[in-house]
Amino acid sequence: MNTIEKRAAYSLAGIFSMRMLGLFMVLPVLAIEAKSLPDSTPVLIGLAIGAYGFSQAILQIPFGMLSDRIGRKPMILFGLCLFAAGSIVAALSDSLYGIIIGRAIQGSGAIAAVVTALCADLTREEYRTRAMAIIGMTIGLSFTVSIILGPVLHHLFGLSGLFWITASLAVLGMIILLKFVPAPKVQAFHRETEVSSGDFVSILGNPQLLRLDFGIFVLHMTLTALFIAMPLVLHDQIGLATAKHGYLYAATLVFAMFFMFPLIIVAEKYRKMKPVFLTGIATILLSSLGFLLVGQSLMIAGMCLFVFFLGFNILEATLPSLIAKAAPADKKGTAMGIYSTSQFLGAFSGGMIGGILYGQWGATGIFIFSALSMLAWLIIAMTMTMPQHLASRMFSVAHLNPDEHERLTREVLAIRGVKEAVIIPEEGVAYLKVDSKIVDDDALRYIFKQTTEA
Repeated sequence: MNTIEKRAAYSLAGIFSMRMLGLFMVLPVLAIEAKSLPDSTPVLIGLAIGAYGFSQAILQIPFGMLSDRIGRKPMILFGLCLFAAGSIVAALSDSLYGIIIGRAIQGSGAIAAVVTALCADLTREEYRTRAMAIIGMTIGLSFTVSIILGPVLHHLFGLSGLFWITASLAVLGMIILLKFVPAPKVQAFHRETEVSSGDFVSILGNPQLLRLDFGIFVLHMTLTALFIAMPLVLHDQIGLATAKHGYLYAATLVFAMFFMFPLIIVAEKYRKMKPVFLTGIATILLSSLGFLLVGQSLMIAGMCLFVFFLGFNILEATLPSLIAKAAPADKKGTAMGIYSTSQFLGAFSGGMIGGILYGQWGATGIFIFSALSMLAWLIIAMTMTMPQHLASRMFSVAHLNPDEHERLTREVLAIRGVKEAVIIPEEGVAYLKVDSKIVDDDALRYIFKQTTEA
């Protein structure tokens, strides 16, 4: 990548991380703190935890589409302003209703799709996947850091202080946007990162993609519900001070990541995606059952959290890869948009359902629900036909007449390792699916270079 592309990737990753930290730092402590508020009920606690998911799910696709008309940076700035405003509302609230409103406003700053679209504007086709990978790694790291830091910062500054820190992170994101993110010379529609309304029917009619959308829904529903039950179990049942929760999460998350990486390498390098994928689901199912046995044992709680985070990290890494492999070459953006919407709806549903279950049956109800949800997903996932291990490639193309278009498509498909080719001359892009182990990259670069120079 050149200097502009590196600057774009790292600065946009920084903006993403500021928002992720702000959203998730309260997750490990909100259930504990909310119990002391005068209007507290289990349902309202769950709604406060998951409220961001509903507004995020509803608005993320419209935000992306609006950015095509209004511009990327203005929409990101507007989203960060909403995020800051929601954080301030929550920080100033002395009731759970105020926190719910603040969390919903936080989620309404749904800039994820706009950030990836701006990244596409600022990178060349052949380096875009690398830039997106940098942003993706930042998302995973930010979640881990937020879960660890949340209890520590809560001990120092309280819940209100956490929300003020979140507002400050939003302002820092604005500074990064205005000072460090390059301005794109040309803004274009990118099928690999943006949603096309014309592709909704075909993507929603794809059973393989629907199974994966169901999976991410269940995964984040389970995660959100867990963070209603587990902080309260650690605090009320085991007697672990809230300030020390971060140390437990740090140990279990770090060990889980250490064991996760070899499994991901096996899945991708040795093409064992389905066994590893099913292992991730089964691992969370096992941890959900294990939580039922925690009692007052910190050791059992830590072991179950380790198993949960191991499965969660495996699935968070493999699900986007599976979506990219299963989606048609020119419809990846739409597939990812629907996938992300399912993820945030899962977070909202986990808060609502988790709150109801906790009110009726306590933490036990949540753990049984999580186990049943994961069992349903495991059964569905076992029926899946794993997509081929194909990687995406993009190349620039010049304007072509119909005969040239047809000839180029035939020539590209004839190259060893190319499995799918969609060439869209009016957008100046060719979208390919290739077997990265055998594809002749030199031949691809040569043929597209000849096309653009002709």
